[in-house]
This record gives sequence, structure tokens and C-alpha cells, in this order.
Amino acid sequence: MTETVETVAEQLTIEDVRAAAARIKGAVVRTDCDYSRTLSEITGAEVWLKFENLQFTAAYKERGALNAMLLMPEEQRKRGVIAASAGNHAQGLSYHGSQLGVPVTIVMPRTTPTVKVMQTEAVGGTVVLEGETFDEAYAHARSMERQLGLTFVHPFDDPHVAAGQGTVALEMLEDVPDLDMLVIPIGGGGLASGMGVAARAIKPDIALIGVEAELYPSMYNRLKHNELVCGGDTLAEGIAVKEPGAFTSRTLRRLIDDIVLVNEGSLERAVSLLLQIEKTVVEGAGAAGLAALLAHPGRFKGRKIGIPLTGGNIDTRLLANVLLRDLARSGRLARLRLVLQDRPGALFSVIREFDRHNVNILEIYHQRIFTHLPAKGLTADIECEARDREQLDALVSTLREKGYSVTSVELN
Repeated sequence: MTETVETVAEQLTIEDVRAAAARIKGAVVRTDCDYSRTLSEITGAEVWLKFENLQFTAAYKERGALNAMLLMPEEQRKRGVIAASAGNHAQGLSYHGSQLGVPVTIVMPRTTPTVKVMQTEAVGGTVVLEGETFDEAYAHARSMERQLGLTFVHPFDDPHVAAGQGTVALEMLEDVPDLDMLVIPIGGGGLASGMGVAARAIKPDIALIGVEAELYPSMYNRLKHNELVCGGDTLAEGIAVKEPGAFTSRTLRRLIDDIVLVNEGSLERAVSLLLQIEKTVVEGAGAAGLAALLAHPGRFKGRKIGIPLTGGNIDTRLLANVLLRDLARSGRLARLRLVLQDRPGALFSVIREFDRHNVNILEIYHQRIFTHLPAKGLTADIECEARDREQLDALVSTLREKGYSVTSVELN
């Protein structure tokens, strides 16, 4: 009896999503859903991108946070809301709370980067740093909820939040009614639940594919009854969730067609391609949908696919690293390790070959001491920039023909 009542209470319908759309209209950006000709050529699918990274706080999370607060009685709002988050939910809740006059408290682990604390405070939130892990911060937030009479707003395991997130699908299918597949990043499952409910009601035969980072296959494990390890340092920290929601798991079990996993290389390439081709900044989690098409091209070839770019909050230094690593994978940047004799002119002879092949040298590192070579030998690591992989391969071939031992330092 208890389970039946709980399930009915948590049931999410298209009417809930449509009501959320009316409720939040004008307070969130109605982002564009545009066709990408170049990404379509690369992936073999017809790719339509929903630019949720262009929300004011650069993420779709605003939708669910705002809907949840607007559904609260006035007295509840006056007392204030609280959440545990170090990411987009914190900013979305804080920003719209400040617009509504709702006091917002966000509990973050003490290990949270200062920039995230500052961003949340800048849009109106009060940040409390507690615990070394997210779980400890979450427990403290629930304790403060009880002690201070605040209302906890869960980042994903809440039907009101999921209804707000579902408005993304409403807009996508209004703009492009003949989409036949949605590819949706999954962390806790709030976005996929809301979008899935809306899309299935509007277009029952639409395919719904979830995407998780290979390092955090939590919903994949839950729905497929697997026990893959969850953990590690992923670029897609926005969907790095070890325990998916109970409500969202039940919802997705009846809605989702499949979940695919993407590795870090695919995530990095997706972030890089979106910046280079679409001229838009997307965080790792936000690029997961495109990463799925890159990682599993046969699965999506020929389909008309809608992909939400869910967020654009990525550290600038990390973004620079991703772009440079992508250049290295494409053969435009390289680090070549050569064994040389430690005598005058040895390096000059090598540099002359770089000049002949028109390959630009960026940095040179010598190593004489910490090496397995004889005392008269040394290694030289030369970081260089080429037009493409063919130009680089031609240089390496020439160096080897001239008797040099050359190896390329590879990325993971």
C-alpha cells in the first residue's frame, strides 16, 4: 500500500511538464535548437543541438530549480531553501532564488574549488562549506534542513525538478517535430526522466538513449543489473553520480531504450569539436550526447537526433588542456623523443630536419643524467607543431632513415 501511494505521488506526466513550461516561461532562456551540418557529416547522423549552455547560469538546471520553488507555498519560500551541490544546481537555485526573494543556502564540500563558491555567491546563494566529500556535505544539508525548517531541493530525485527539466524536450520537439531520437546525458537521471516523459507523450515511437561517463555507470548498473565500478577523475563531473535517484530510476526503467557509456577520449573530442565547429563552450557532461555519437557511430548513423548541450561551466585551464590534447591526438601537436650523442652540433643536425619539413618547434627538453643511456648519450624531447599527421609522419621517417632513434610520447 505504501509503495502504491508513493508511486502515485511521484508520478510525472506530460501535464506536469507543460505546466512547468508555462510556470517558468520568460524567466529562463528559450534556447535555440539548431542543425549542425558539419557534425552531421562527421557522425553520419542528422544532428540537432539544443544550446542549454546559453542559459544565464550556463546550464539547464535553472529550469527544474525554478519550477520547484514556484510550486512551494509562500510560507515555505520565505523560510528558504537548501541544497547540497558544487555545480550547476547550486547556481540555478541561487540565481532564481534571488530573483524570487527566496533565501538559498548551498552546502558544498570543503574541497570545492574557490571559483565555484564565488560563482554561486555571485548569483545570490549563501555557501556553507562542510565535509570532505559530497556525501558529507549532503548529510549536513539535510541536518540543516531539519534544524532550520528549510526546504531541501534535490538536484535530480524530485518530480517537480524533473518536470522543469522536461521542458527542454518540449521545446526541442516544438522546433523540430520530426526528431526520431533524443540522446540525453544521465547523472542522477532528472533531465532524462523529465525529457523522457515529455517526449514519449508527444511522440510515442521516439527513441530515447541515455549517456553516462564510462567511469560513472551508475544508472547503467541500476537498470541493467550490472556491477561496474563507479569512480575516477572524469571530465564529465556534472554526471559523475555514484547513486542515481530512486524516483528517476523507476521512471527511466519504463522509458529509456538504452544507456551507452563514453570514455574520456570521446568526451574530450566532443568538447573540442563543439568549440571548433559550433563556436560554443560546453563542459564535459554537456558534451556527453555528442560523445556518444562519436564513440558509437554505427548505433546512430542515419537517425535524426536531438542532443541537449546541457551546460557550459568548464574551468578555462581545463578547457585549454582539452583543446591541446585534441590537437595532439589529431597529429598537429607532438612530443618526439630522440636519442642523441652528447657532442657539439648533434641537436643542430636534428633541428635542420625539422626546418626542412617545415615543422615548428615549440619546446626542447634535454635529459643527460636520469637516463639508461651511456654517459655520452642523452635524450631530447622536442615538442612540435605540424600541419597534419602526414607532415609529422614524414619528418619521423626522415629522422629514422638518418639513423636516429625516435619515439612519440603518446597520450592516454
